[in-house]
Amino acid sequence: MSSPFASATELARGLRARSLSARDLVETAIERIDREHDRLNAVVARDFERARIRAGEADAALDRGECNQPLLGVPMTIKDSLETEGLVTTCGAPVLAQHVPARNADPVQRVIDAGAIVLGKTNVPLFAGDCQAFNEVYGTTNNPWDVTRTPGGSSGGAAAALAAGLTPIEIGSDIGGSIRNPAHFCGVFGHKPTWGILPDRGHIPGPPGSLAQTDLAVVGPMARSAEDLALLLDILAAPPSTDVRGGWHLELPAPRAQSPKGLRVAAWLDDPFSPVDDEYRTMLEASADALERAGAIVDRSARPAVDFATSYWTYGQLLGPVIAAGFPEEVIAGLEAAARDIAPDDRSQHALHVRGSLVSHREWLMHDEIRHQMSAAWARFFRDFDVVLMPVIPTAAFPHDHHQDFHSRALHVNGIERPYLDFLHWVSLATVAGLPATVAPIGCTRAGLPVGVQIVGGRFEDRTTIQTSAWLGEFTPPPGF
Repeated sequence: MSSPFASATELARGLRARSLSARDLVETAIERIDREHDRLNAVVARDFERARIRAGEADAALDRGECNQPLLGVPMTIKDSLETEGLVTTCGAPVLAQHVPARNADPVQRVIDAGAIVLGKTNVPLFAGDCQAFNEVYGTTNNPWDVTRTPGGSSGGAAAALAAGLTPIEIGSDIGGSIRNPAHFCGVFGHKPTWGILPDRGHIPGPPGSLAQTDLAVVGPMARSAEDLALLLDILAAPPSTDVRGGWHLELPAPRAQSPKGLRVAAWLDDPFSPVDDEYRTMLEASADALERAGAIVDRSARPAVDFATSYWTYGQLLGPVIAAGFPEEVIAGLEAAARDIAPDDRSQHALHVRGSLVSHREWLMHDEIRHQMSAAWARFFRDFDVVLMPVIPTAAFPHDHHQDFHSRALHVNGIERPYLDFLHWVSLATVAGLPATVAPIGCTRAGLPVGVQIVGGRFEDRTTIQTSAWLGEFTPPPGF
């Protein structure tokens, strides 16, 4: 019998060797999901009967020596923002509480084609739009390290399920750190890929049936090891299902280094624009020191020619239209009224939210050009550096806060109250430039909460950031699991 914390790579190897059976893995996972449900509420929609059937089919195929699918017989869960055929997919929205898709989202189809067995769906916030994971449909998901705290969001249920040993791998999605902050809060690995290399058709939002790839947004792998991130990245990277002629092609380069020795690292571990909790920053500095002792070349002052505040403002102006696209007319009218009371030089989170929601196409094109200029600056920077180490958000996991108005919530950094939406600052740097970013766990605070480091690389250098995460992080199960 395998450990509940075995990797997908280990499970697939054991299944091929026939030292493990898919039936046993599925039953063990079902038992564990049921046992931990009241404590965590992570896996919120179940597909256990079909999983049992598919496990039997997988064992039969393996017995016949049919081992050409990399995940054949491996059970896993799916984030509830990805449409799954025959299984309710709500994205945390009451209006979609009865939505049962007739077709899998492209990423879901990819893992099923690779032989994975879907056990169920993991919890998200309403329309995947928060740094927490609670909604009116399924309730609140708790962090396995401290159930009084959030597991992050929007892939909070996914990260909690990984940390608690309910699933070996997951598919997250990320437009505002929704892979990265849950990985950081729950002590697991997560990878935000280069924008555009993984198809996301079937992700909610947009509305069910949408075909366009969403600006800034990605889907990406989550796991308990860098090895599994790489495995799942290879499975998910594919042309969109709309590319019927097969003209789309991707060939990601190999990692820039095969060991830490000689790896060129920039360490951007704090910034006046977005201060980081002292204890967390000290742990980030220890990670940079560890790479340096292993032979990496670490520069603690190098920065790209990108102004952090300008980068974040540009991100907000590009993000706003994506979010507002689904707003009803009465909400837009309210935002227009609020905008009239905002001073032209106001750069607060509230002003960013209101103005970003009302960006005209002309204004969007101007911000898009600024984005491309910043992307070019990042490309020049990565001629001299292989990766940049950064915080994920300024703090470790915080207590549940379900106040409806985001601007009434707060983060507490070194005893100082900061705007809640500061959780977007550090993740926005890679997002607005379309860069890959991997999060690896680097230890626990004195309060016993895990934290992670964000590893950002050049465009299409996904394998480099994932490889670096293997040298920096290691998963540790939460106490009691």
